[in-house]
Amino acid sequence: MTATQGFPAMTGLCSLVLLLVFAAPAAAQADYTIGPQDVLSVTVWGQRDLSGRYTVELDGTFTFPLIGRVKAAGLTMRQFEEELRKLLADGYFKNPQVSVAVEQYRSQRIFLMGEIKSPGTYPLTGGMTLLEALAGAGGLGGGASTEAIIIRAQNASGPLLPGQDTSAEVITVSVKELQRGNLAQNVALRDGDTIFVPRAQEDFVYIFGAVRAQGIHPIKKDTTVLQALSLAGGLTEDGSTGRIKIIRIVDGKKKELKAKLDDIVQPGDTIIVGERLF
Repeated sequence: MTATQGFPAMTGLCSLVLLLVFAAPAAAQADYTIGPQDVLSVTVWGQRDLSGRYTVELDGTFTFPLIGRVKAAGLTMRQFEEELRKLLADGYFKNPQVSVAVEQYRSQRIFLMGEIKSPGTYPLTGGMTLLEALAGAGGLGGGASTEAIIIRAQNASGPLLPGQDTSAEVITVSVKELQRGNLAQNVALRDGDTIFVPRAQEDFVYIFGAVRAQGIHPIKKDTTVLQALSLAGGLTEDGSTGRIKIIRIVDGKKKELKAKLDDIVQPGDTIIVGERLF
């Protein structure tokens, strides 16, 4: 997927979110995977004393009346409802009717960075999509590009910039197409996803490794590797000019290049500086 030019007002985006929220199927929450610290609302029909709010503890369990400790983490809402129903039917009630909902999402999170009005860490709710996440963060900033980049890595413990984890999946979405109602662009988010929105009409490279200021750095046309490294404050004492590589997306695939200081970088390149071997 590629970006397109132009950027309509965020009002249309927010309106589209409202339409999607009301049209969203109930299965979205039913397929949510429960995790530690989530707060569940459990209703056992006809049994007021059993119904209530329960917080999943760090070990993934919580204490439920009559049954004792029950494991919820790792199960979807639908699976946990069925498990609770079976436990209550085992010597307690005949054909119990159980309903479980998430009252507070606490176990899963996403990260929003870049040209977003309220960047930061947000809880991942059941069935959350890119559109909902952007609207929940207040929409895009005035200098935002027409694209959003989703960085998806396994076991991500914090936000990632494009190129920071070369094994991560990178998904580029056209926000303009999304606003036009092209829901193929409305990516379903996963735990640990980072959503990064770059600035419009400005080229960047991503510099990591043995440099003094890792991160995103704006570049001009015909910027060399040496000039780009100077934007990152230069190499650290352990950095090696002979161990510089560039990760570049070519025809949608990642390509790793050994770099020299006078090589010209391209927008979107990730420059990684290795440490000296001895």
